[in-house]
Amino acid sequence: MTQNTRTQALTDAGVSIWLDDLSRERLASGDLQRLIDTVNVAGVTTNPSIFQAAIAGTSAYDEDIARLAAEGRDAEGIVEVLTTDDVRAACDLFSDLHAATDGTDGRVSIEVDPRLARDTAATIEQAVRLHELVGRENVMIKIPATAEGLPAITEVIGRGISVNVTLIFSVERYRAVIDAYLAGLERARDAGIDLAGIRSVASFFVSRVDTEVDSRLAAIGGPAAQLVGQAAVANARVAFGEFLDAFATERFHELEAAGAAPQRPLWASTGVKNPDYSDTLYVDSLVARPSVNTMPEKTLRAVADHGRPGAPLDAATAQQAAAVLERIAGAGVDLAEVCEELERDGVAKFEKAWTELLETVGAAARDARP
Repeated sequence: MTQNTRTQALTDAGVSIWLDDLSRERLASGDLQRLIDTVNVAGVTTNPSIFQAAIAGTSAYDEDIARLAAEGRDAEGIVEVLTTDDVRAACDLFSDLHAATDGTDGRVSIEVDPRLARDTAATIEQAVRLHELVGRENVMIKIPATAEGLPAITEVIGRGISVNVTLIFSVERYRAVIDAYLAGLERARDAGIDLAGIRSVASFFVSRVDTEVDSRLAAIGGPAAQLVGQAAVANARVAFGEFLDAFATERFHELEAAGAAPQRPLWASTGVKNPDYSDTLYVDSLVARPSVNTMPEKTLRAVADHGRPGAPLDAATAQQAAAVLERIAGAGVDLAEVCEELERDGVAKFEKAWTELLETVGAAARDARP
């Protein structure tokens, strides 16, 4: 089938398009395959909110819930089976693409329980368990970039497991994520693990930064109001500058010689929340080679219809973006505080979605038991 010209242009510019959604209905109907065939979808990301919406909003899982409940599984056990089954099926759907891109794309991500975001040891344990349960080499385990998540990232990468690092908001934390990845690769190399099989992406959240910073700029008023709508793109562009620097070092080149791949930046939360902004803002403004942009379907459809990819990011755009962030800070916005707040809020939102999912499945399981 012919790919959409706009999504193909984005792919040709070095941006891998991943869909930020997964459901059994999308798999069974062939919709995900159509997106692969027509709008260059090359991977899938999931999170607790996505699974909560998928499982709570359809009857597609009812039969499995009833069967698993009859086997005596509790809500957590049922959710584990449902989510890993869907991710495994998606991994199989992407297996050819995974092979064709030498492991770079065709990836499907599944996140550790968000309630473990502050528990390093439990995060490591569940990351390993999820990897084993899915049982596919193109799965990526999502680990949050909390302070407690950083050593977990190093340990899991060091065991040869591919990781999608999620909930990154600040450039400072992004630097720590890169270091955790490189440390993990060094640990894997020293353990005799083939680095060629390890891949990682660093999910840098975008739209939420504008939402929080814009509200603060509006409260400050005056000339500060002229800076609205600039923080998120500038923050991501500075992050890409960090990527360029970090993966041009001798430290990485030694790992690269042993088979390692760079940890690609992934632009997450790219659905535009402010209706005054272009609905393709966080795609058109973040064209970078190499990178991933994971989009909700609404954004993906908008890109396919009228996206206009901008000039590719480089060291110069990173420097220009740094100047924008300096102006925002100079106007009175504490960007470090913003990013800390967004991380806390992000963890809390995923915990809430996970809790709601467990409650929904638990109720369905109780109804299904004789």
